[in-house]
Amino acid sequence: MTSPVGSSQIESILSQIRNSSAVVRPPVAKTMDVANPASTTKIDFASALRAQLDQLNSMEQSSVSLGQRFALGDTKVNLSDVMIASQKASVAIQTSVQVRNKVVAAYQSIMNMQI
Repeated sequence: MTSPVGSSQIESILSQIRNSSAVVRPPVAKTMDVANPASTTKIDFASALRAQLDQLNSMEQSSVSLGQRFALGDTKVNLSDVMIASQKASVAIQTSVQVRNKVVAAYQSIMNMQI
C-alpha cells in the first residue's frame, strides 16, 4: 500500500527537475570578437551535434534502464525517479525534433533562394 505524497516530496522532485535543466542546455560558446576573429575558438557543428545526440541517447537509455529496474522490483528505484527520468528524456527528444525541424526548414529556405 502506498502512502500519499507529501509536500516535502513534491518540493524535492521539483528541485531535482530544476537542477536537471542544466543537463538539457547546450554549452555556452564563445562569441566572435569582431576586432580579432582569430582569437575565438572554432566550434565544429558535427562534433557539437554528435555530443548532443550522445547526451540524448544516454538520457533515453537511463530512462529505459530505470523503468526496467522498477518493473523487476528493485527497491532502490522509486516510481518518481522513473517518471522524472522518463519526462526528462521525453522533453529532450521533443526539443531535438523541434530543432531538427527548424534546421531542415532553414536549409530548405536557403536552397530555394535565387542567386
